[in-house]
Amino acid sequence: MLATSGACRLTSGSVCANSPCHKGGPVVSRRSTGDVNAAVITSAAAFGELLRLCRERAGLSQGDLASRLHCDRSLVCRIEAGTRVPQRTFAKTIDQHLGTGEILRELWQRIDWYPAGGIEHPDWFRQRAAMDAEATVLREYQTLVIPGLLQTEEYARAIFEMGSGNDIDERVRARLSRQQRFLNGSAQAPLLVAVLDESCLRTMVGDASVMRDQCAHLLDVGRLPSVCIQVAPADMPGLVRPKRPMSLIRLPDGHEWVYSESLERGHLNDDPAVISKHAQIYDVLRADTLNTRQSAEMIADVMKGYERHEPAGPERGDVGQEQLQRQRRRQLRRGGPRIHGHRPRPRQ
Repeated sequence: MLATSGACRLTSGSVCANSPCHKGGPVVSRRSTGDVNAAVITSAAAFGELLRLCRERAGLSQGDLASRLHCDRSLVCRIEAGTRVPQRTFAKTIDQHLGTGEILRELWQRIDWYPAGGIEHPDWFRQRAAMDAEATVLREYQTLVIPGLLQTEEYARAIFEMGSGNDIDERVRARLSRQQRFLNGSAQAPLLVAVLDESCLRTMVGDASVMRDQCAHLLDVGRLPSVCIQVAPADMPGLVRPKRPMSLIRLPDGHEWVYSESLERGHLNDDPAVISKHAQIYDVLRADTLNTRQSAEMIADVMKGYERHEPAGPERGDVGQEQLQRQRRRQLRRGGPRIHGHRPRPRQ
């Protein structure tokens, strides 16, 4: 194992002088993040070079490391070459396997993986993408598929491969480019709240390994202080859900928008009455559904099913009974039943 003290040390705004990343000078720029000394390394090759150095010092080949990570050797190869963007989960796991403390995770947070000039969003989505780049609070409700801001690269690729078009790489890159400011773990990260219908976890996208990694990613980013992930179980008594997926977006000036989609079209509305109606439904749903700890337990249970390459959990008809039993156990622990019918419900 590679001790942290013997590995490359990461200082504010730089990589260590004896790292291969230092040779040739990775491109470094300054961003206004509240810390004038915070540097953003704009070369993805810096991460790959540091990973290679740490791996070699640990006496591991690319194949050895891939075996420990349960991934293909080509993934490690592409990340070291700077041609593949790693997930935050990958950087964290590498640190654990190589004993490098939090060096790679810290570097991952500093790298500008998606320079603004190289990203193209569909015309109908550009206004929403621009809002994501400024939002201070984003609240989402999603059914069937994981929200784009929480998708892994493999999951996003599998989504696009189910459609048509030859620009899949660019579409995946555009989707992942929106994630970094929400998932970088910094104190300046916007608040991201996501309520996922259980169908998001149960709908197979790609194969079991894609779904397993997606669940692991949800568990990892759900631990970030700026991210809150809750699951709305199937047939949970008393839940009132929005009629369709939606996003509630708050901008720095306090202005709020509600966003929804139809086929190849985005819809934005800032009518205060519309915002108030959807916000009330959303807030009641959050209060009544599983909390973040219970949601993480459910995600972990589903992930175990994918790890066994078996159907992820009970058959659909059994889900309601399973969740009802969980609900009753929680009610007993609270000292009495919770009667949902006494709370007035907004109508949508």
